[in-house]
Amino acid sequence: MGSARELNRLINTQRKLLKKKNKINKNFYNGVFTRYVNPILTSEHVPISWRYDLDPKTNPYCIERLGINAVFNSGAIFFNNYFYLVARVEGTDRKSFFAVARSKNGIDNFEFIEPVIYPDIDQEETNVYDMRLVEHEDGYIYGIYCSECKDNTVNDTSSAIAKVGILRTKDLHTWERLPNLIFSCAQQRNCVLHPEFINGRYAFYTRPQDGFIDIGSGGGIGFGYVDDITNPVLKDEVMVDKLKYHTIYELKNGEGPAPIKTSKGWIHFAHGVRNTAAGLRYVLYAYATSLDKPWEVTAKPSGYLLAPINEERIGDVSNVLFVNGVVLHNDIVYLYYASSDTRMHVATADLSSLLDYIFNNPEDKYRSIECVKQRQKMIERNMTKC
Repeated sequence: MGSARELNRLINTQRKLLKKKNKINKNFYNGVFTRYVNPILTSEHVPISWRYDLDPKTNPYCIERLGINAVFNSGAIFFNNYFYLVARVEGTDRKSFFAVARSKNGIDNFEFIEPVIYPDIDQEETNVYDMRLVEHEDGYIYGIYCSECKDNTVNDTSSAIAKVGILRTKDLHTWERLPNLIFSCAQQRNCVLHPEFINGRYAFYTRPQDGFIDIGSGGGIGFGYVDDITNPVLKDEVMVDKLKYHTIYELKNGEGPAPIKTSKGWIHFAHGVRNTAAGLRYVLYAYATSLDKPWEVTAKPSGYLLAPINEERIGDVSNVLFVNGVVLHNDIVYLYYASSDTRMHVATADLSSLLDYIFNNPEDKYRSIECVKQRQKMIERNMTKC
């Protein structure tokens, strides 16, 4: 009887959570994005039936059989009149899997639908994460993700190799597994498919690196081509956005979701990383590239656009804000970000305000003495308005 009461309590508590309305965070303002008070997906959102054996005969004590540690780093898409997320769900066993959740308004009431199941064509694949959802003009929805396996070249059980896995679907239910992306550098942990053909070829934003964690000789966000997505070999890679000393992206940077297309160019969201005495700090920045040449940067404001705040700074990997999902719907940008590798949030912006930020905010001058001159000019202009 006790186990039945506990199970009913768990179910009722989750029902209340799934129906909870989100509220605007009125303590935050930057003129571009609106933040919301509640996370939209957490470990508590994962269905009870995905965690507990509901049969009292085989689970008489109502023990959580397959626990969930975190839900984060979701790809995003607007599809069939719903906002869909494909989230990274990490079990207490440290293995991640992908799961589909959806919401009618994109702000709250996200509910998990099903895990993503796909053919097992890579026996070395041990872990998966951080799917970017891309609706490509070829008619497929692609899920580009990091496929991790053990590095058997060294005698170290923590050493890993990052590869690029490719899924595709037309209904977010049945998934086809394509071969891994083939590239010339040692590892690729952060790849994103461009949503349109470029001169008849598929195009990828990349982050070439020497090791699983360390960038090494990799220089930032790259851009390369693939002739055949069913035999994906990366060619003609060039740099789009390079690392820069004493910036928010001096250690590493990577493309977030696929860029969104606007009349003024492709709008990109990327994560910038710098090292601190407290560890790595991940923030979000934005930039624009040419519509005709999406590897050419046309505008890039200085500094970060969003960083973790308050309780967002606390989690499994603290002080991290990471984005790999965005939806543009009815001129509203829905940005889906994770905080500290633990939970999912949403922020929204009018497209017009985002474009104003990207094209009118000043760019980085890279030296303190020049940056303060830049600020002083604005101060002096403002004094004439007082």
